Amino acid sequence: MHRKRQTIRDHSAEANLFARRATIAFIIVLAMLGIVLNNLYSLQVTQYEDYQTRSNGNRIKVLPVAPNRGLIYDRNGKLLAENRPVFSLEIIPEQVKNVDDTLAGLIDLMGITEDEVERFRSSLKGTRRFKPVAIRTQLSEEEVALFSASKHKFPGVQIEARLARYYPYKETLTHALGYVARINKRDLQKLVEAGLEDNYAATHDIGKLGIEKYHEELLHGKVGYQQVEVNNQGRIIRVLSVEPPTPGKDIVLNLDLDLQLEAQRIINGIRGAIVVTDVKTGGILALYSNPSYDPNLFVHGISSANYSALLNSPDRPLINRATQGQYPPASTVKPHLGFIGLEEGVITEDYTIKDTGRYKLPNVSHVWRDWKRWGHGDVNVSKAIEVSCDTFYYELAYNLGIDKISEAMYEFGFGDFTGIDLYEESDANMPSRGWKRARFNQPWYIGDTIPVGIGQSYWTTTPVQLAHSVNTLINRGERHIPQIIRGYMNTDESIDLIPLKSQRPIEIKNQHNLDIVLNAMHDVVSGEEGGARHAFANTDYDSAGKTGTAQLFTVGQNEKYEAEKIDERLRDNAMYVGFAPFNDPEILVTVVLENVGGGSKNAAPIARQMMDFYFRDRVFEPEQTQEVAANENITGDF
Repeated sequence: MHRKRQTIRDHSAEANLFARRATIAFIIVLAMLGIVLNNLYSLQVTQYEDYQTRSNGNRIKVLPVAPNRGLIYDRNGKLLAENRPVFSLEIIPEQVKNVDDTLAGLIDLMGITEDEVERFRSSLKGTRRFKPVAIRTQLSEEEVALFSASKHKFPGVQIEARLARYYPYKETLTHALGYVARINKRDLQKLVEAGLEDNYAATHDIGKLGIEKYHEELLHGKVGYQQVEVNNQGRIIRVLSVEPPTPGKDIVLNLDLDLQLEAQRIINGIRGAIVVTDVKTGGILALYSNPSYDPNLFVHGISSANYSALLNSPDRPLINRATQGQYPPASTVKPHLGFIGLEEGVITEDYTIKDTGRYKLPNVSHVWRDWKRWGHGDVNVSKAIEVSCDTFYYELAYNLGIDKISEAMYEFGFGDFTGIDLYEESDANMPSRGWKRARFNQPWYIGDTIPVGIGQSYWTTTPVQLAHSVNTLINRGERHIPQIIRGYMNTDESIDLIPLKSQRPIEIKNQHNLDIVLNAMHDVVSGEEGGARHAFANTDYDSAGKTGTAQLFTVGQNEKYEAEKIDERLRDNAMYVGFAPFNDPEILVTVVLENVGGGSKNAAPIARQMMDFYFRDRVFEPEQTQEVAANENITGDF
């Protein structure tokens, strides 16, 4: 038989091969272990802070907490703007077994509308299921009670409360306080530009008008934060720490609510404005524009129907007539013009003209008429203010010229912003040569100057601007900026007053010139021919003032003004500015009424009512009283 040859194994060679392979494997293991250890070192030591931050970023969230908005009080501590709880009905989708059935039940119970259901379904898209979605906001107390009684039938449905702005006096203070409303894209852009977007991270509303807007920085406060731990779905597990927000400051205004309510009551049904100021400080005691509107409509989002009604109303309730209404000042500026004439030496205290009721320029056929057709006879500056003689002021304007008039009246604040703490203000118009050239590309004619002498032509003013100018007269050149805010309240309820603001005073050449015009304004009320003598008959206080009638419709040379034949909105505006007590003035009342007729018959009585209300609890010495016969007939418009 053939035998198979046996192979002799080389154990030594096999052992060496194994050793080489084991060594290579060990080196690979060591290399891999080194890599692992290196990565561990990098993760745990080198990049520890980076990965810890990333981890905490996924696990810990910093959520902003909105501050409570500051409250607003009047000068006597009466609350004008507050924060009230607002209740909303919300659904947490993940806690509801069947959303459709729940919605059907709420429709039956709460009367949820189709529009509300549609908005809810729209909001539901893209929202995490554990986050609540509102189905109805601004629940009434009855609705809250109704749902609370049936809450057990609606798992996953809850009522949430938050604070929202509320104005208890509604339209009484709208044009002074303004309102807050939802932050829109334009507001957000402004916040980004100002670097304030972080401070509004959790805030829904912002001041839109009035004091709410002007003093937004004081009222808003400072945002707070809370650190929360969340799971991988973003659900809050627990609160780790809280940095509470700083509430906005409660502010106190110069406004007197009772005086404001009286202004609203008196002017009811008439388009116009009433402004009452503190003579000594420029503080605004009352600022009412009529018609007004309820600012609460805007807080939660006004409906398109309501906004359209306000926007398209011919009475323009959205306009703040006290600061934005532009009216010819009419005869209310005759004291200013008389003072300028005296200061410039164009007239003297004894300078007299013969008023026949007509005024003509040399070689000009046009006739400017006085309100009193047969004239006032011999008239000096004092009598011209008392009886509101137009002819005297036609002559004075001609002699002064538009350049001197414009320059001096600008010093009194006409044609410029007063600086009142409201953004809604017009600078109106003080005409000049340059203005007419820029506006109409026409030269200034002497005929343009004549009506400026009685506060007409291109000249316009706002009630606040007019009050500011008269206050400057009363304060003998000192110019106090009108101010609505008085100060802000500290936690201990003490008030930090905000410093009063003033402008550069007017330089007075001769103080006696001021005495002349102020005494003449006193004669307007107490003189035998004063335009306001009837309105202020038998008052317990002594006052002074000036009436005005602004003509809006030009009457032909040989025609007579007949109000009943003119469109109602083209009829004369009535105006009055008055202060009291005369010897130590406290308040200045400015009244502007649209399309009601003469100032002496319409505006002056309203100013009288405001003063009566202000001085209602005061007792004056007998020598300060005045008595004027109330049964005299008065004709003409002042």
